[in-house]
Amino acid sequence: MSTGKKIRVLVVDDSALARRAISEALKQDPELLIVGGAVDPYEAREKILELAPDVITLDLEMPRMDGLTFLKILMQHHPIPVVVVSSLTQAGSAKAMEALALGAVDVLAKPDGSRSLGELAHQLAYHVKAAALSHRPKLKEEPVVTASPALPSGTFSTRQIILIGASTGGVEALRYMLPRLPNGLPPIVVVQHIPKNFSRLMAERLHEVCPYDVAEAQQGQELHPGLCLIAPGDFHLAILPSGRGYKVRLTQTPPVHHCRPAVDILFRSGAEHAKDHAVAALLTGMGVDGARGMLALHEVGATTLAEHEDSCIVYGMPQAAIKLNAVDRVVTLPHMAAAILHALNHPKVK
Repeated sequence: MSTGKKIRVLVVDDSALARRAISEALKQDPELLIVGGAVDPYEAREKILELAPDVITLDLEMPRMDGLTFLKILMQHHPIPVVVVSSLTQAGSAKAMEALALGAVDVLAKPDGSRSLGELAHQLAYHVKAAALSHRPKLKEEPVVTASPALPSGTFSTRQIILIGASTGGVEALRYMLPRLPNGLPPIVVVQHIPKNFSRLMAERLHEVCPYDVAEAQQGQELHPGLCLIAPGDFHLAILPSGRGYKVRLTQTPPVHHCRPAVDILFRSGAEHAKDHAVAALLTGMGVDGARGMLALHEVGATTLAEHEDSCIVYGMPQAAIKLNAVDRVVTLPHMAAAILHALNHPKVK
């Protein structure tokens, strides 16, 4: 990713210990430059004007002004890519979800004693670089595909399945796209690069806005029409045959592309077990996760879709799949639901 110009980072956190840990971790990457730190949003405002950072890491629990209030003001008056680095307890995860809705690019768990500095350094650097590459496309809030009433049972084959992968920007992309799919479709399985303890809340929030059930996946869970499962943070998710359909397999095997869950694990399992009955979509995200898995799906006759650059927060994963010639159609996010419906109703000609 090196272009000769370092990415300038401002660390905003009221904890001196956290500021030091984040700064030391990011300093290990030669493409990043820590230009300063701020103890609260008021100091951050002055440092932003003085230092012109490219990316901000932001805690949400701070004195004088909380991080959410500051983020809202920042996005309105001086938009800069923001990576939230905060405590992801249940309450903290709810605030982090709100931060994404307000315009934060990504969310990470605050450093603790359970991870080495090396592990922390790579994860933080990855997310900060993704934020530096991000842009915020304006999407129409009205649905392009209105969620229709439940479709008649038996409309689709029990072997059909929808597989979706996403990373940076994916939480909001999924919140936009999934409610535009109607109830009664084949099962949907989603891998979103997401911190541990954050996936359950994400599933609960999606369940509130979708016309079908959305839940965090559990080991051995059976898939059925009208169900969308989200891979738990820190677990790979694969599908296995079960009767005429599929069930979930969760593992904690090593990360793939430094990610767990990894989209490639899901897509490769779909290529092995669902083959041409699968419809796969690769949404916004940095890196190459999902590209090889999508190629495997493409080669066995599955319909493969990638998000267009125009609507991606970060045009990395879809672009990687396109470069491998693994993609049948490239569509913007507002048209992705329609593309999935079309693919389900018009499988590839063998």
